[in-house]
Amino acid sequence: MRFIEDDEGDDPILSVVNLVDLFLVITAVLMVVIARNPLNPFQSKQVVVVENPGQKDMTITVKDGEKLERYTASERMGQGGGVKAGVTYRLPSGDLVYVPE
Repeated sequence: MRFIEDDEGDDPILSVVNLVDLFLVITAVLMVVIARNPLNPFQSKQVVVVENPGQKDMTITVKDGEKLERYTASERMGQGGGVKAGVTYRLPSGDLVYVPE
């Protein structure tokens, strides 16, 4: 009986089976993480994610269906001098088209 136990302990196929089980568990955990992510590519919801609110490196990510837009805060104010460089039109689909002059 002692020889049978030693053969089972040295069987390399058991190690491969354990690795396959480990990869299945890791895959399941990654799928759960993707499903719980608010920016999940498989959801068609509208989501707004604010990273580092109130900080200098604040980032706002807006997901509207399959479209992602990212806004990054800067220290500049939205004012200043300049000249008209063109015209922007909003299409019925919501997209913006810039036409330079």
